[in-house]
Amino acid sequence: MKGRQSYGPPPLRVFGIHSPECERERGPATVAAKTREFGLHHPEMIDNDFAYWRALNKKYWPAFYLIDKRGKLRNRFVGKTHKGESQGREIEAAIKELLVDPA
Repeated sequence: MKGRQSYGPPPLRVFGIHSPECERERGPATVAAKTREFGLHHPEMIDNDFAYWRALNKKYWPAFYLIDKRGKLRNRFVGKTHKGESQGREIEAAIKELLVDPA
């Protein structure tokens, strides 16, 4: 999702895992530039060898995962997402639910 959303103090942690679709997306400078362009304020890991892609059994770009404090995958969302649109609202609701009931 584009931009910054506040969900209160930690333990919420947001980070990105960038698995490049093409060669030009592999470099740290390119990823950093896009991170700034999209107004993202979280750390972005570059998964050039697709280790995390395989570990999460991903099949789609982009995908959003919500993982609870015990490391259990609680939600997965696929496809482009923008704040205020249907999937963006679903992700925000799921985050708020996890913050109330982190399991």
